[in-house]
Amino acid sequence: MARVKRGVNARARHKKILAMAKGYRGRSKSCYRIAVQKVKKGLEHAYRDRKDLKGNMRKLWIVRINAACRNLGIKYSAFMNALKKKDIEINRKMLSEMAIRSPESFKSVVENATKE
Repeated sequence: MARVKRGVNARARHKKILAMAKGYRGRSKSCYRIAVQKVKKGLEHAYRDRKDLKGNMRKLWIVRINAACRNLGIKYSAFMNALKKKDIEINRKMLSEMAIRSPESFKSVVENATKE
C-alpha cells in the first residue's frame, strides 16, 4: 500500500483557520491551537448576535419614534394605538426613518392618526 502524506491538507486547513483569525490579538492570530478555539468562539458569537441584531434594531426604532412623538406632545403607546385604530399600517422601521429624515411628514402621520 502506498504511503499517504497529509502535509498539504493539514497546511491548507491551518491556513484557513489562521486567515479567519486575522486581526485577533496576541498568539490568537498566529498559533493554530489557540486560533482554533478563538475562531470557534467568534463564530458562535456571530451566529447568536445575528439573531440579537433584529431585536436591537427594533428597540432603536421604538426609541426614535418615542422621541419624535414626545416632541409632538403624544406618547409612543398612544401613537401606536391610534395608528392601529385608524388602520394605518406603517412599520416601525419606516416610522423611525420618517421621524429622522422628514419630520414634517412624520408630523402629518401623527396628526392623521390622532385626529377624530
